[in-house]
Amino acid sequence: MLILQGSPNPKGNTARLADEIARGAMASGAKVKEFFIQEHNIASCTACQSCQEPKARGCIIDDDMDDIYKAALEADAIVFASPIYWFTVSAQIKQVIDRFYAFVTSDGHRFAGKRIGLAFTFGGDDAVDSGCINAIRTFQDAFAYINAPICGMVYGSSGNGPVRKNKALLQKAFALGKKLAKNG
Repeated sequence: MLILQGSPNPKGNTARLADEIARGAMASGAKVKEFFIQEHNIASCTACQSCQEPKARGCIIDDDMDDIYKAALEADAIVFASPIYWFTVSAQIKQVIDRFYAFVTSDGHRFAGKRIGLAFTFGGDDAVDSGCINAIRTFQDAFAYINAPICGMVYGSSGNGPVRKNKALLQKAFALGKKLAKNG
């Protein structure tokens, strides 16, 4: 399993949810690799379209995204973890998502069949007012398009205190990790 942590805060609410997903997956025997995106040098997609050339082997940008590409291809399941900022995912996770365009090929997408999990945190009182629903819909549309099922998601407000104190949400995150580890 690959967990892509898109929060700039390594000890924040999103990281706590992602950690609990990892614990659930490992409890089911899965190997987990995590990338804290903030710590990596990842350039923005330049829309050069080089990755779409007939004999292209992926993105031509030489940066830390190469490590994420490799881990994503090796993983059976991928978790996207992000705080909700300004009604959508963080810039860090969005940058990675945009760079995954390099996996689109004339015969499909290299993520086809991978199990996808989502973990979002937000500061408002509900998923609609906070914009979390926008992020959920974006992922639903994108992964339906590439035939990679979203097997589950956890999301919750940090408006009433730290996620670490929300036992029900942490239990859901642990269960999602187990579910993703056991083939969805």
